[in-house]
Amino acid sequence: MSWELDDEHREFRDVCRGFVDKVVRPAVDAAEAAGTFPAELWKPLGDAGMLGLVTPPEFGGSDGDALAVAIFAEEIARASGGLAVTALVSAYMAGTHLVRYGSPAQQDRWLAAIASGEAVAAIAVTEPDTGSDVARIRSTARPADDGWVLDGRKMFITNAGIADVLVVAARTGEPGRRGVTLFEVPAGTPGLSFSRPLPKMGWHSSDTREVVLDGVRVPSDAVVGAVDRGFYQIMEGFQLERIALAAMGLGHAQECLDLALGYTREREAFGAPLTHLQTIRHRLALMEIELDAARLVTHQAAARLDSGHPEAGRSVARAKYLAAVAANRIVDDAVQLFGGAGFVEESPVARHYRDARILRIGGGTDEIQLEILTRGMAG
Repeated sequence: MSWELDDEHREFRDVCRGFVDKVVRPAVDAAEAAGTFPAELWKPLGDAGMLGLVTPPEFGGSDGDALAVAIFAEEIARASGGLAVTALVSAYMAGTHLVRYGSPAQQDRWLAAIASGEAVAAIAVTEPDTGSDVARIRSTARPADDGWVLDGRKMFITNAGIADVLVVAARTGEPGRRGVTLFEVPAGTPGLSFSRPLPKMGWHSSDTREVVLDGVRVPSDAVVGAVDRGFYQIMEGFQLERIALAAMGLGHAQECLDLALGYTREREAFGAPLTHLQTIRHRLALMEIELDAARLVTHQAAARLDSGHPEAGRSVARAKYLAAVAANRIVDDAVQLFGGAGFVEESPVARHYRDARILRIGGGTDEIQLEILTRGMAG
């Protein structure tokens, strides 16, 4: 048992950090102002192997593990939550459904393209009236001729307007968990349309829209996985998604802790740097403690997920909850330590403050994670 990264993962972290500093950070300000992910970032991400960490080698991936995804998620989130989630959704929240359940034809069509950054994927599950309760989705898919016809609306779909393919959840059977199916829906399919980008508190550089399915016809081989098994596929996909989101929280927190350390060492009050004040030093120490605890729990969850540990699901829920809550507390403390300078819109800590808030909602709310952890307590 080790509480440290092994040499391979430590070297990968260093590669990620160097890549993010050189390629991603310079694009952040323009992307935030434009409200979109820079198209020119996809190829460098693909060339660096950042989008194929769990993709089989025959499709250009490295067939890696959840811990590698967590490391990448943390490092890219240190630069920008909006840019991070765009890449992570394509490769590790939507694309992984095609890795796990895609037919040979679907995999040939999309896996190499997603891993190389030549194609972008989105996952369309959430609806206007259904978020965490996936079993209640209302969008429908009915058999017709040699395929299916999809109708319904999806809401808050990341990457919707820039995706080349959407993995769409629709009801094909009885109410509840057993009647949901996933479908491959390429962009440009007749009947598929999108709203304008939704203005958001944070993640300004990510594309988030409503998706409308109005008589969308797909062939019978558009099913991803098995008919009526989509709910269970989504639940399995949530595990890596939650690891990635937890790790994004680590990135926001680490970046804000570093920024706060630098600022309080330089900023003077009452004739000395802020770090000469015990209350400031103690606050920084508490931020570091919370961050280290969240990172350990997240890395443990990733390792357990990779090994098929019987407690992996609970570990993932614990990590998702702890890292999201800790990140929000740490970035809030950073804003407080910056004072008025932290409240200015262009301040990096202000951006991380906005971006971190969604982590307690997306991918399963705090309440969902706690419900997972308390199952069975009532007897």
